[in-house]
Amino acid sequence: MQPQILKQTLNKGGRVYGCMLSAMASTRYARALTGSSLDFAVIDAEHGSRDRAEIEQLCTMLKQCDITPVVRIPVPRPEWVSMALDAGATGILAPYCETEQEVSDVVGTAKWHPLKGAYLQRAIKENIFPSDASRHYLENIHRDTLVIIGIESVPAYENLDRLLSIGQIDGIFIGPNDLSTSMGIPDDYTNQQYIQIVGDIIHRCEAKKIPVMVHQQSIETSTMAINLGARFILHAQDTNILQRALQSELNQLRQLSGDPAIDNATDIKAV
Repeated sequence: MQPQILKQTLNKGGRVYGCMLSAMASTRYARALTGSSLDFAVIDAEHGSRDRAEIEQLCTMLKQCDITPVVRIPVPRPEWVSMALDAGATGILAPYCETEQEVSDVVGTAKWHPLKGAYLQRAIKENIFPSDASRHYLENIHRDTLVIIGIESVPAYENLDRLLSIGQIDGIFIGPNDLSTSMGIPDDYTNQQYIQIVGDIIHRCEAKKIPVMVHQQSIETSTMAINLGARFILHAQDTNILQRALQSELNQLRQLSGDPAIDNATDIKAV
């Protein structure tokens, strides 16, 4: 899905669907991605060991497959936002944001790149640009850019209203592993306290027309996120989707051949 269509779909209250690319490197995966029904994919540069060239190659491949490329940067810093945009990212996912300064820096850089230094700070804080021509130029080149802010801890949740007040946020990302660990209930996604907080984040963000993605790993937990109101559907990651598909199809062949199925898959945790 083209980024402008993705944004329009979300703005109209619709849902979009994607997954995390945590291990995929070769651009030959384009064959598998074409026709996959993915609207977007998140390239993991926070936990994945990717250099700038690899990110650029994956962004190019995803665009060729009509999939909007979003890059999860390592930390919520302007320098990483700039590098991801220069590599061809249409969306920026800034992980583990807790302060207004972090969000402001990420949003400002994503919306006004390549402004830097004093001029960038002036644009962020005072809404002043070198000229009207500069403002119009930057608005035009970033009209499709998505900025997604990670709410992944109790302090971020407690500061949610102030973070949302920064404005120009296109989506909120909930990292279940980080959030539940911060809450003292690691990976306990059936815990009512976890469900209540996720539901509250979605409700408060939707009140401001900001869609939420919850990076769950199974059909059951992703369905729970949808039922809570999540519209930016980020389901699983390439490694566990591939693992489940391999196990399912090969076990079908084993059973058709009269051999017993093997259930030896280990759960691949989200990061």
